[in-house]
Formats: sequence, C-alpha cells, structure tokens
Amino acid sequence: MNSKRELVFLCTGSDCKKAGAKQLRKELKENLKSGSLKGRCKLIETKCMDMCKSAPVVIVGDHFCKKTDSEKVFSQIKIKTNKYF
Repeated sequence: MNSKRELVFLCTGSDCKKAGAKQLRKELKENLKSGSLKGRCKLIETKCMDMCKSAPVVIVGDHFCKKTDSEKVFSQIKIKTNKYF
C-alpha cells in the first residue's frame, strides 16, 4: 500500500504562542488523532519561522496559513489530503 502523510508544521515561537498557537496545537492534535484524518497527517512543532507579524503560522504541505485558526488549517488539510486519498 502506497500512502503519503501530509506534514503540518506549527510555529511555536513566542509571538505565535501569544497569538494562540498553544490552543491551536491542542485542537489540531485532538482532531488529527481521530476521525477521517487519523494517520493521514503528521503534526510537527517548529521553532520560530520568522513570520511573527502573521502569527500564528502553520504550513500544510507547501501552503502557508497565516493568522490562522483551526478551521482554516483543517480546510487546507482536507484540500491537500484529497489529492492522495
């Protein structure tokens, strides 16, 4: 079976944390471990990505989600994962 997991990078720098990255991480972890996305994505926490004015920042595949929330991230994940599943 050939499958590709989508990589999701979450910035955990100080400005992103202040802008809600901790809560975003919690929501992403909960939802990626259950439901239709289980096993399709890998959440990777990074250090500062130097995009502090756009905090919080998440990268899904090759797409940057700036000033984002969990809804925007999940819609991008679904767009990316439908290409492979």
